[in-house]
Amino acid sequence: MAAPAPLHAPAHADVSDPLLYREDSWRKHFAAMRRDDPVHRHPDSPYGPYWSVTRYADIMKVELDHATYSSASEMGGIQIADQLKGQELPNFIRMDPPRHTAQRRTVAPIVAPTNLANMEGLIRERTAAVLDGLPRNETFDWVDRVSTELTALMLATLFDFPQAERRKLTWWSDVAIANIAAEDAVVKSEAERMAELTKMAETMAGLWKERAAQPPKFDLISMMAHAEATRAMPMREFIGNFGLLIVGGNDTTRNSMTGGLMAMREHPAELAKVKADPRLIDSLVSEIIRWQTPVIHMRRTATRDCELAGRSIRQGDKVVMWYVSGNRDETAIEEPERFIVGRPRPRHHLSFGAGIHRCVGDRLAEMQLKILWQEMLKRDLDVEIAGPPVRLYSNFIRGIRSLPVVIKA
Repeated sequence: MAAPAPLHAPAHADVSDPLLYREDSWRKHFAAMRRDDPVHRHPDSPYGPYWSVTRYADIMKVELDHATYSSASEMGGIQIADQLKGQELPNFIRMDPPRHTAQRRTVAPIVAPTNLANMEGLIRERTAAVLDGLPRNETFDWVDRVSTELTALMLATLFDFPQAERRKLTWWSDVAIANIAAEDAVVKSEAERMAELTKMAETMAGLWKERAAQPPKFDLISMMAHAEATRAMPMREFIGNFGLLIVGGNDTTRNSMTGGLMAMREHPAELAKVKADPRLIDSLVSEIIRWQTPVIHMRRTATRDCELAGRSIRQGDKVVMWYVSGNRDETAIEEPERFIVGRPRPRHHLSFGAGIHRCVGDRLAEMQLKILWQEMLKRDLDVEIAGPPVRLYSNFIRGIRSLPVVIKA
């Protein structure tokens, strides 16, 4: 039988506070929990009581047991913040099987190995053009000119969305993930968020209608318009799924492109290793994604009473898997607080999740990052960071809003 939480469990910081991630001051709090109480109950927070799962192995147990730990929108969804009752936006990551399986299967072919191979040349051509178009010897924002631009170009391709309007996709992604309590939030209320996402839905519905009337094509809108599992989605599910695909295709890659540059400037010896041996780029990409951990957490809800690491979880409890902590777990990853290119198991990280909800576009994200670094090294770009980053106020996405840099000619 599971042991109850100790009566005098050590008090730990409320790691749901978005300020910890804006200030980049979260590491010590998770290190203490991993050491003292790796499945820790927070009895009170702005999001209600919740369990923090902080070690790699325990996170994997939750990830792989979707029968016990639900992602369903009606159970609360995938974020520590509950969706407002009656205003849920279900999507396939906020579903359990069998609906999850059917909807995920609809979009998965877009990132199948054969299609990734077909897209590689286009990604390389665009990456080269973006890098060659950057100013020299003057300060510019790397997030805007490189990370956002490259991901917007790719998103528009996946949707067959008009390239001239591609930054709308970035805007909708920012709206979808915005913490409305932030001073610099792009929307200031849930009503404003919903109004903007409704505009997204209206735009996508127009393209959907066109694609539905045409023979099936190999883009996400056409795939969903013609698939049995998705062609008759209710409006809120329609909004939810498009929001998911836009955020999923944007934030992991965009923030890893920026976080990777910061990591390499902070660890010049690792950059020198890759310059000396370009075969290490695959390892570099995985280490960047682990180091950045673009998705801070994923939440599940217990469907039954159960035990996790000796703790008694009750049906209905909110269980939060902190990927940023699992990726720094000393019991699973050797020297996790060091940025090391050439680790023996470089893809041994949690940034893409695991199990049935593992990121469907993980290989595409890795390919985009690989090509970016190949093209940067080919040009021997000397990119210097010219000021501090502006980080996102969020406990869900570990985002970087801007990063001033200078390329020395």
